[in-house]
Amino acid sequence: MHLPRTMANLYKDADWSSKNLEKAIQEARRHAVKNKIPSLYPEQLSYYQQVLEQRRQEGYKVTFTDLWGLLIESFLGDEKYEGKLSCQKEAVCQGQNPLPIYLTLNVKDNISNQDFREWVEFTPYEVGFQKYGAFVPTEHFGSEFYMGRLMKKLPESRLCYMMGLWSSIFSLNILDAWNLSQNSEEFFHRWTREKVNDIEDEPLLPEIPKCDAFALETTVVTPATKLANTLRDILTYRTFVSQFHNFLKGLQLHTDYLQNSQFSKWKDTVLDCFPNRLTQSDNHLCLLDTAFFINSSYPPLLRPERKADIIIHLNYCAGSQIKPLKQTCEYCEVQNIPFPKYDVKEESEKDLKECYLLTPDDDASDAPIVLFFPLINGSFQKYKAPGVERGPDEMEDGNVDIYGHNTPYATKEVTYTESAFDRMVNLSEYNILNNADMILQGLRLAMERKKQSKKMCSS
Repeated sequence: MHLPRTMANLYKDADWSSKNLEKAIQEARRHAVKNKIPSLYPEQLSYYQQVLEQRRQEGYKVTFTDLWGLLIESFLGDEKYEGKLSCQKEAVCQGQNPLPIYLTLNVKDNISNQDFREWVEFTPYEVGFQKYGAFVPTEHFGSEFYMGRLMKKLPESRLCYMMGLWSSIFSLNILDAWNLSQNSEEFFHRWTREKVNDIEDEPLLPEIPKCDAFALETTVVTPATKLANTLRDILTYRTFVSQFHNFLKGLQLHTDYLQNSQFSKWKDTVLDCFPNRLTQSDNHLCLLDTAFFINSSYPPLLRPERKADIIIHLNYCAGSQIKPLKQTCEYCEVQNIPFPKYDVKEESEKDLKECYLLTPDDDASDAPIVLFFPLINGSFQKYKAPGVERGPDEMEDGNVDIYGHNTPYATKEVTYTESAFDRMVNLSEYNILNNADMILQGLRLAMERKKQSKKMCSS
């Protein structure tokens, strides 16, 4: 129902992955089915106002996303939780649980996501940008920095505010909405973008002699008109966007950014050609949900330092079940990031299988193996467990309406019925168990590739 909240509940227990999850599931069920109206009572709204004012006095720029985080805490919890993201270190410090990684996009107020976006990664240990290789300790995220020095320490945000940030679905602007519905920004780019021409490809001025020592790409920028700027401001204005003090402020990233190949894989937008207009000049980071670009969280796992052998992708997003995987494959191909080829043959969403195993074409490739689970209701309709058919009186339990017009699982739904919750849990469990052999196959392939890689390194 809300992944960050689920993660927060799990990581309260330092040994959660070694225990039966039935208790955690029942706790989630209790909150999913409870009445959410009391969270909007006047006395509760007054409480929100008080804590948001306290947050403002601490030095944070309060936005609607902070209120959304408080609502999540109330909707899916019983009381105020004082835990912070850095507190989750206790659950991973011995390697007893997987490292939780959260992801957002940093954008600019008056620029389209297609023209500028940057991955921002959150773990219990650090928060930062893969593109710049710049990270700060998690407990310092939100504090004021200048030229890499901590200027003013702010109290670390409670986890509820981070949950609001990681699921900031209200940050949509008109251009985002158009792009999501039409999958094209060509019209708006034509009339709102500055015109950028590569002089080498499209000479606009007399040829300028080059010195080999300073052979840089040269471009001519034609500023957008006043009308175009006004139109762009209207189309890209975000009413609700999370804003945190920019810990990159003052860093001289532009001095060698274009020549730095270490982070070149994450340079993928128009403004990357203009280092002086990158994030180091902004007072605040503008952070929003990654779903406004690609509705998946692959980038942190694809950092070469992490050396991911296998990724299990449980797709629970609304809408197209194959789009996030397809977009990731296309993005990685353009960025030259090792990743398996897109290999989902079905053209119709109705024809999807429960699990896909994507493997690299080259055994020597650094690309991970991917096990992709689209959220579908396939053989579960006839089987209540792998190999166990449903009886006539059990067929209704297999009727899980995930994407219909009257589905109880629509994004806008904040309350589930007990039946709807149980059916979704049972369906998710069944799809995993029914494809256990494919999971084991993927693990064996990953282990075999690991052995081969070690042999090559030793020889």
